[in-house]
Amino acid sequence: MSAISREDVVHLARLAHIEMSDAELDKMTGELGVIVDAIASVSEVASSDIPATSHPIPLTNVLREDIVGQTLSNDEVLANAPDSDSGRFKVPAILDGE
Repeated sequence: MSAISREDVVHLARLAHIEMSDAELDKMTGELGVIVDAIASVSEVASSDIPATSHPIPLTNVLREDIVGQTLSNDEVLANAPDSDSGRFKVPAILDGE
């Protein structure tokens, strides 16, 4: 028997302000039940002598050094801009009143 009941799903849907049909509630009850059961089975296998990990292998930083290279001047950057003002790109306003 699943640890998630239909009433639990109804309660969660109400808390999340989500309207669900009877069919959706039945489907979600089954899906959440499978998830809870899967987590329970993993919990059974986990033991105190195995450290919790987020990745099975260690991660290393593979990014390159942050080295400043050749850059464009402000005039070069704005040379092909459709419109500019005071050394900046000028774009149409997309928000009202700003």
